[in-house]
Amino acid sequence: MNDPGTRARIVDTAEAWPVAESETPFKGRVWSMRSDVVEMPDGSSARRDYLDHPGAVGVVALDEHGRLLVLRQYRHPVRHKLWEIPAGLLDVPGENPLHAAERELFEEAHHEAATWNVLVDVFTTPGSSDEAIRVFLARGLSESRAERFAAEHEEVGMELSWLPLDEAIAGILAGELHNPMLVSGALALSAALAGDGLDALRAADAPWPARPF
Repeated sequence: MNDPGTRARIVDTAEAWPVAESETPFKGRVWSMRSDVVEMPDGSSARRDYLDHPGAVGVVALDEHGRLLVLRQYRHPVRHKLWEIPAGLLDVPGENPLHAAERELFEEAHHEAATWNVLVDVFTTPGSSDEAIRVFLARGLSESRAERFAAEHEEVGMELSWLPLDEAIAGILAGELHNPMLVSGALALSAALAGDGLDALRAADAPWPARPF
């Protein structure tokens, strides 16, 4: 039996199999559909269709009472109003993810933060999309004094609430909260608090190989 104390770390590794053909049958305003013919290690090939996505950022905004800032927004593809953390697309070429996160916290929640860390990086649906998200932890929160951002579409009338972390975890495990950024962010925060603490989290400018900046 292997000694668990000497087991090698299990880490994801980047690897790109050769692509014999590639086309974009649909190109949208933000994302597109990609169709690749991928050469397999055994010499065979197979077509793989997937969503070509620019990536996104999310913000777990934690106040001094251990509560998360959450927003309720309608999501048409799943026909649900979901409780979510502030988040947005990396749709500005070359934009620093931290700057995007700061922008989303301001635009969606009209808040600013004094302290930022990387909380967790996730590929949301790696079997059907190349979407990568980075979730930041924001602390030292304050309401912005700047003029409010003019919301539109689904963001008009979003409800803002403060959710205690233990209630967020309970809701996730009960199947009552479903947004992937909220789920991954809240669980990562809980694990960090139970482990080495928030001071051990990665710096806000930590490398992000999935979306270099």
